[in-house]
Amino acid sequence: MKAPQHLSAPSGKLAVFLPGLGAVATTFIAGCLLARAGKGVPIGSLTQMGTIRLGKRTDNNVPKISEFVPLATLNDLEFFGWDLFPDDAYESAANAKVLDDKHLDLVKSEMQKIKPLPAVFYPEYVKRLHGTHTKQRPSKAEMVEAVRQDIRDTLRTSGCTRGVAVWCGSTEIYIEPGAVHETIESFEQGLAKSDPKISNSQIYAWACLKEGVPYANGAPNLAVDFPAAHQLSRETRTPIAGKDFKTGQTLMKTILAPGLKARLLGLKGWFSTNILGNRDGEVLDDPDNFKTKEVSKLGVLEHILQPKVYPELYGNIYHKVRIEYYPPRGDAKEGWDNLDIQGWLGYDMQIKVDFLCRDSILAAPIVLDLAIFMDLAKRAGFTGVQEWLSFYFKSPMTAQGLYPEHDLFIQLMKLKNTLRWMRGEDLITHLGNEYYD
Repeated sequence: MKAPQHLSAPSGKLAVFLPGLGAVATTFIAGCLLARAGKGVPIGSLTQMGTIRLGKRTDNNVPKISEFVPLATLNDLEFFGWDLFPDDAYESAANAKVLDDKHLDLVKSEMQKIKPLPAVFYPEYVKRLHGTHTKQRPSKAEMVEAVRQDIRDTLRTSGCTRGVAVWCGSTEIYIEPGAVHETIESFEQGLAKSDPKISNSQIYAWACLKEGVPYANGAPNLAVDFPAAHQLSRETRTPIAGKDFKTGQTLMKTILAPGLKARLLGLKGWFSTNILGNRDGEVLDDPDNFKTKEVSKLGVLEHILQPKVYPELYGNIYHKVRIEYYPPRGDAKEGWDNLDIQGWLGYDMQIKVDFLCRDSILAAPIVLDLAIFMDLAKRAGFTGVQEWLSFYFKSPMTAQGLYPEHDLFIQLMKLKNTLRWMRGEDLITHLGNEYYD
């Protein structure tokens, strides 16, 4: 990735394409509409509320990120999506029961105008869902062409100058990359033959890459994390990022685990369980779909704690992750963690965390930031994997041969240094020796 020679301004409207118009997507849309009307605060969004230090601490130069780099604004965003159900964005949000009526009523008329296009849906990848608002095509290759046509038609009729896509759909069954995923040619042959290793999310992603639409993957699905997609993203000069929004329990892990490692406190075991009652919880109640999420969640501790480097402290951790579908909770997820840690001379201690969070409330600002930053990446001429956006993901994608960086604080430093680098500013190392010379 080379520093941009020219960073073009965000001209015109930006179409935000959302595969999956459910709880996360509609919470995101409603929040954007409320915020741009001055009726809500976009808490949790770096692009809207974050700042960035430039130069020395003594310079007191700390602009908002949105003032430092040329970002699309909330007023630039137009929302579009696909879904298994024909409900408009307002009906879907009302059914999800994430936001109160006092908020939804303020943007009801705008959300009612956002109607989903029929979805690409092969039910074998998400067996707990049974939608009727779906596309019917003879092959997966023709499904890709149908999505491409949706994108072209939407851009033409809406007057948007460009688009970006953020996957907000469900977790699919676990799929290992295979021969079909190796090259552009093998993947397109697989599409023509409707290869069973090509899932719904991969079809959307392939269509977006073909159309030059940046694609961020908010679920642990394979989607764009395979060689052929990496190759196509480079050929079409289209940024990709993923995977799996880092919201509740894993967010806590990427905050706590770096602290344990920094203080060289030992860890014997980490037990995590989630209680979740929304559509995502129902989908993850299927063992095949849960495996995809489990793989995404389990890699975090190993990469942060480096057991091969610190075998005495982290060489024999028992790490268990569970997700339980519990309908009464709805979107109000509870993440419960028990940590068995060790201190001086091996004495045992415990940490217990009970995070009573709201899944879609935590995910919505991530969708916003990814849409805006991926658009920035496209205008900067970046292609392929955008590792600088790892901050937002449970299982960050990287270049081949690299391990992912999971430490939240390193991820944030990388994100902000990438923005400084884009604009030709000095990177900040926090060395600070110049203050004491």
